[in-house]
Amino acid sequence: MAHHKKKKKKKISTFNRKTLQNYVMNIFRDRPKQYFNYKQLAKKIGIKDLRTKQLLNEVLESLCEQGKIEEERRGKYKFVPTTNTVTGTVQLIASGSAFVISEDTEEDIYIPRKFMGGALNGDTVKVKVWARRMKKRPEGEIIEIIKRHKTKFAGVVSITNDNNIAFLIVTEKNMPYDIFIPMKDLNGATHGKKAIAEIVSWVEGQKNPVGKIVDVLGDVGDNNAEMHAILAEFNLPYKFPEYLNDLADKIPTEITKDEIAKRRDMRKVPTFTIDPHDAKDFDDALSYQVLPNGNIEVGIHIADVTHYVKEGSKIDKEAYERATSVYLVDRTVPMLPEKLSNNVCSLRPNEEKLTYSAVFELDENANVKKQWFGRTVINSDRRFNYAEAQEVIETGKGDMSEEILMLDKLAKKLKKRRFANGSISFERIEVKFHIDENGKPTGIYFKEAKDSNHLIEEFMLLANRKVAYYIGKTLNKPSVYRIHEEPDMEKLHSFSEFIKQFGYDFSFKDETEVASSINKLLKEVKGKTEQNLIEQLAVRSMAKAEYSADNVGHYGLAFDYYTHFTSPIRRYPDMMVHRLLTRYMSGGKPEMTNILNEKCKHSSEMERRAVMAERASIKYKQAEFMKDKLGYVFDAVITGVTERGLFVEIKENKIEGMIAMRDLDDDFYIFDDKNYCITGERSKKKFQLGDPIKIQLVKVNMQNRSIDFVPAEDF
Repeated sequence: MAHHKKKKKKKISTFNRKTLQNYVMNIFRDRPKQYFNYKQLAKKIGIKDLRTKQLLNEVLESLCEQGKIEEERRGKYKFVPTTNTVTGTVQLIASGSAFVISEDTEEDIYIPRKFMGGALNGDTVKVKVWARRMKKRPEGEIIEIIKRHKTKFAGVVSITNDNNIAFLIVTEKNMPYDIFIPMKDLNGATHGKKAIAEIVSWVEGQKNPVGKIVDVLGDVGDNNAEMHAILAEFNLPYKFPEYLNDLADKIPTEITKDEIAKRRDMRKVPTFTIDPHDAKDFDDALSYQVLPNGNIEVGIHIADVTHYVKEGSKIDKEAYERATSVYLVDRTVPMLPEKLSNNVCSLRPNEEKLTYSAVFELDENANVKKQWFGRTVINSDRRFNYAEAQEVIETGKGDMSEEILMLDKLAKKLKKRRFANGSISFERIEVKFHIDENGKPTGIYFKEAKDSNHLIEEFMLLANRKVAYYIGKTLNKPSVYRIHEEPDMEKLHSFSEFIKQFGYDFSFKDETEVASSINKLLKEVKGKTEQNLIEQLAVRSMAKAEYSADNVGHYGLAFDYYTHFTSPIRRYPDMMVHRLLTRYMSGGKPEMTNILNEKCKHSSEMERRAVMAERASIKYKQAEFMKDKLGYVFDAVITGVTERGLFVEIKENKIEGMIAMRDLDDDFYIFDDKNYCITGERSKKKFQLGDPIKIQLVKVNMQNRSIDFVPAEDF
């Protein structure tokens, strides 16, 4: 029998702060009673270069400040054990047990099902952490529910034949309990209807929570009912309070001479908008004129939402709670009442509009020579959709061709410079549906960004970054930033190792080379079978962008200062930035950073929920599109490998589903998480991430938004 040498684990050659901090904490955690000095730690981790040694010093100082380690004697550090109760957020897993994620601990705390104490997914809880056995993961029990993440759940009403017991059978993922509904609290709901119930009580020892029906959505499968259920699942509103629509109707919309006199008048400057063909809320317009010195003045004009929505007003409070518009497959759930978002604020053509503008003087190489920020009045000459603007770029003919062609040239120069500075080119192909008047999907198409999209994007990026720099650096005042942290080097190394088996070389000596390596890779995979898979994995190896008052820059865009200024109709942080700019330019006091951070945290959370709801609506439409195709065979690619089975994606329409491990019944398959594959014990048949595979559709569950396949080849 041949002996295989155990492969030595490859040491990481580059570290960023996050990766290094994790390494250091693991060393202290494994030997909680031992002292370590800086040299011992550097040797243990394998650090030789001066830059990382300096970073190690900074990490040790930071960990001391956080109270995670202490410096007993000069230069000697020791682990500080955490207290035995911690506060954190519940993340439920399929078995009904959970992990609690806490800022008080580096590791998540496992909670067995019977020690959940009635806590549900997303709840903020207090956990009693049990004494830890060496090397074992921390475990504990939930002793208090501090705050419920949500109390309302969507599902299907079930009433027994003799009409004396009712339940809401919850259809949401991450909710393992059905809700008992007393007959008096059915609120007119009948058996089989889709509805929303609110939990009223949950007595200890009771198997199910008790609730009441608060809204009957309609029939199962009805498009409106299902979309509203998805919004409720992610704790998002699905209707506007009527009194706010009434308030919006009362906002004075006439633009007075006095108001125009206070603003820079740009009504005569050639101006246009470019938006998707089905958009109604036009946030941004571009103006263009050649100056006497030969330079070009580009105005980036943004709907002046904060002129109409006063801070602290009822409409403003609702906008803050929502924090973002939600874009589902077939609808927009707006942040502001429609009177504002689609009418008063929307930069519609041939109408005078109040705007907040960033106006730049650019030379022929797109260098900014002068800049101006302030309130303006505009009149858009033309509303283009992206396809119309694209035609002007490609043919050189059509309305406003001079303006569009010149702006396209400048945008390309801005983009080229951005990539030269280390910006990353993530351009995901969007899957879209053709939908009939009843919301039924009739076909699928792909949306790819073209020059007309890039034209708008580059000028929006320019405005966002210049506004961020102006407030944060020039004025040196607290602001709201859109930040994107550096990637975790460990994740990048795993990603690099994995894609070698596809023949791709993704190598970098240090952080400065990561962006160019990713761009090179994204170029290479374009049009290949594995494009979607590799793009998804690359995105997952990156941090997520979010809002914060603490500026760490935007790694993916390679900007030191970046904010969101250009979409106040659909994003609350943009309204915050407009208000801060107004306040500071009129000599107002600095806003308190902790207040900004609280609002940023809320906005980031609502953005995450909106993204999840959008994905859920896409999954629902995919399931609906596939439900009449049972038995069909498709060419697919394996996009995920787990203990539960294989995730597969159909090549022609990018619809994803699963082959459950139990359906691979020709052999006993062993899961290998290191190599992303499963292998048959007897046959040695192997299914690996990225492999092409023929699949047959066997089951569609629209309530779970799940699609099940089996391999179509003969086993």
